[in-house]
Amino acid sequence: MPLPVTFVQVVGVERITPRMARITFEAESLAESVGRAPDQQIKLCFPRTGQEEPVLPAQDDDPMSWYQAYLAIPEAERPWMRSFTLRRRRPGTRVLEIDFVLHGDAGPASAWAARALPGDRLGMVGPSDLYARPVPLAAAVAGADRVLLAGDETALPAVGTLLEALPAGTPAVAFLEVADAAERQSFDTRADLTVHWLHRDGAGPGERLTEAVRSAGLPGGTPFAWLAGEASAVRALRRHLVGERGWAKASVEFAGYWRHRLTQDDAPTAEDLADAQEMLAQAQREAQAGGDGD
Repeated sequence: MPLPVTFVQVVGVERITPRMARITFEAESLAESVGRAPDQQIKLCFPRTGQEEPVLPAQDDDPMSWYQAYLAIPEAERPWMRSFTLRRRRPGTRVLEIDFVLHGDAGPASAWAARALPGDRLGMVGPSDLYARPVPLAAAVAGADRVLLAGDETALPAVGTLLEALPAGTPAVAFLEVADAAERQSFDTRADLTVHWLHRDGAGPGERLTEAVRSAGLPGGTPFAWLAGEASAVRALRRHLVGERGWAKASVEFAGYWRHRLTQDDAPTAEDLADAQEMLAQAQREAQAGGDGD
């Protein structure tokens, strides 16, 4: 199945916190499966200076060839590409909601989102089942009876979808690091949820988050963890849970969404590559375990 490539057009903009914009798009085309699962990852293509809309990579029947098609676009025309989590699809429509963290004009996504208006157009690549990370399934595979979520503001869209998907009564605790109290959000969930909001208030990215999880008195039982945010903080949390608390690697789902002082256009570090290999291996284990009963 080819990886979907389509244009999306802004139909609404809402500032849900001082540093978070929720932008509503209508897609030209959209598969029925989009928006049915939590934590669906997409890539948005942003136009270069002087372009009204981005140049999109050609769609191919090979779902793994889209990146080569993207690189084949001449560099001066090649769109900026950034990864996002789909926050919500409005049922029965091609309307999508995507949340943007606003951090000034340092990056193309934040700069674009701060000025977005109805009628503006972006490109969208994905989502694809190949890159899906079905957390409720992964937790079930791990035999978990409680869930830990930890991340910074970049993880909040995914956290929202995961909390909405957790079965009723699931014991869950979330540690969420944001800039200050104004960045708190509310979430709908049927889980038995405890949320710890952590305010940076000038601290470095991930400092409050790692300190809080390290010092937390987590309850007993069989755990499952989902970690996302700044890459080095996520790496430190995973090492703590696996190396110091003795949690099984298979019970810790993790993703470095961004890197302090680096952008997605910078080359991956050795640690980034090692994380990617481990995430791929873990996804393969989950897929195998999830299919054992078929």
